Amino acid sequence: MKQIFLCAINNILSGTCKEDCKFCTQSVRYHADIERYSYKAIDQIVSEAKEARANGALGYCLVTAGKGLDDKKTDFVARTAQAIKAEVEGLNLIACNGTANKEQLRYLKEHGIDSYNHNLETSERYYPQICQTHRWDERYETCENVRSVGLALCSGGIFGMGETAQDRDDLLKAIASLSPESTPLNFYHPNPALPIKTRNIEQDEALEIIQKAHRLLGKERLLMVAGGRELLFSSDERKMFEAGANAIVIGNYLTTSGEAPDKDRQMLEALGYEVAVSCGTD
Repeated sequence: MKQIFLCAINNILSGTCKEDCKFCTQSVRYHADIERYSYKAIDQIVSEAKEARANGALGYCLVTAGKGLDDKKTDFVARTAQAIKAEVEGLNLIACNGTANKEQLRYLKEHGIDSYNHNLETSERYYPQICQTHRWDERYETCENVRSVGLALCSGGIFGMGETAQDRDDLLKAIASLSPESTPLNFYHPNPALPIKTRNIEQDEALEIIQKAHRLLGKERLLMVAGGRELLFSSDERKMFEAGANAIVIGNYLTTSGEAPDKDRQMLEALGYEVAVSCGTD
């Protein structure tokens, strides 16, 4: 029986980013109507981690808004990771904190972080159309840094932002060149405050992307359908699993709501899948 890996996200520093990524409600430039706050209390994060683990999550991602790590963020994420590891068993802790150098990544690894998530987002060619405050190659370099210090790499992208079919193929090839342990496939979720107003992707195209990613990355890797799943695959989740996906995000995303975790578990049971109980894939 196919097992599905569950991952949960915790937005531990929200809505304070000064970058101009046109797909992101966390940028202060677009004044999106989201909850914005500085560092969450570590006790609260630990409590939320316990809840996620009880809901079947094996991956737990600590996300901070902003271009990348600085000393304060690095210390905060490290202390948070230590606190979670001291109280919650069985979680693969993922940090998602933007661009990072090797020294910062080593420090996170030494303090309990297992994986680092940094998405390439789109092709190198198309990237200047969605972000001009930093370069695509900075993202790629961070992913290389992750691999060089021995952290597991989680890297994916967003589809449906106006890119071409060639851009989608080029993004998948770039991701595959990094050999990530896990790859989140996000599908653009429009917000009236953002410059990208519409989503230019349909379910059949999304399924083709999942299939291509599965072929390029191999079945031994985690292929996760993340943001936008509810928009494209509500009541059609079997199709994405049959296309090669073997992981999903449960609960809420960074600034948008997801399905209730118990509803997702019921969905998986109804489809004849099991919730994975270890980080391996079938």
